[in-house]
Amino acid sequence: MSDLEAKNDKDLVKDLADKREAFRRFRFGAAGSKTRNVKEGRDLRKDIARILTEINKRKIKN
Repeated sequence: MSDLEAKNDKDLVKDLADKREAFRRFRFGAAGSKTRNVKEGRDLRKDIARILTEINKRKIKN
């Protein structure tokens, strides 16, 4: 979380878009049985939640 606090808003939004795209690729890869690392989806969901939490915390603060 400390690395997310150090980033600015634009970087957070960019990271969020990247993680969502990676999660989308993971889901469709899992449907086609191309995914080997099944824990990757859980980690991506947690990362997305952490980024959204930081964004919402900043909105409330301002």
